Amino acid sequence: MNPFRQLLLAHGAKVPIGTWVSSASPVVAEAVGCAGFDWGVLDMEHAPVDVMQLLQLLQAVGNTKMVPVVRVPWNDAVTVKRVLDVGALTLLFPMVEDAEDARRAVAATRYPPEGIRGMAGMGRASRFGTVRDHLRTANQTIGVVVQLESPRALARLEEIAAVPGVDALFVGPADLSGSMGHPGELMHADVMTAMTDAAERAEAVGMPIGTVGGTPEDVTRYRAAGYDFLAVSSDLGLLMRGAQAAVQALRNAGSRAHVHTLVEGTRTEGGG
Repeated sequence: MNPFRQLLLAHGAKVPIGTWVSSASPVVAEAVGCAGFDWGVLDMEHAPVDVMQLLQLLQAVGNTKMVPVVRVPWNDAVTVKRVLDVGALTLLFPMVEDAEDARRAVAATRYPPEGIRGMAGMGRASRFGTVRDHLRTANQTIGVVVQLESPRALARLEEIAAVPGVDALFVGPADLSGSMGHPGELMHADVMTAMTDAAERAEAVGMPIGTVGGTPEDVTRYRAAGYDFLAVSSDLGLLMRGAQAAVQALRNAGSRAHVHTLVEGTRTEGGG
């Protein structure tokens, strides 16, 4: 079974927690995997990651229990073929707008006769030709998650979810907020209403649905809205938040020490 599909089934009431890997660093990806996340997105859409770098990220994460999901830069069969050949098993497709987009995504991940994936027998996906019957069995191991990022896509949620081969839906709150006229306001009331409605409709058709939040507080709200798998921030986001907090804490501590020195000096000068 596909590892991400298995993760969704195994957790039941416990929500799988993930994050984004945007640094393009295998070391950071491995460290994030060791932090305890259930799954993580290796991003090729908004991160400087090419196919060789992706292979290295997959190798790094393979040393951890974190299940990798690769977000491809676009719904493009050539890119998908190369990403699968280096061993990706679950793909996240951005900007899926309708059922036809979803069908094209699934077809790109399947060998014929179920799809259009070009056949290769000696790549990393087949463990360099050592996996028996790889070309006959690979289709069963591939997972497809489609990203809905506009009101148009959300309006077609049921028809997208009904496409054979789609394993889960994912709502992208950043692009959704922009397409709704609230760029950067991910928690805007209108955006949250649309996202809550999407979660309820996905549950009604029995399709897992996920999203990502910038903070644990945001993720908690998404969980309350009915989302089944959730990501919090990214490796860079967590790094920057921790770094900025450390700098601020030290600057504040320095200010307090400076004030204390001034006060003590005044006392000494006054003979106290």
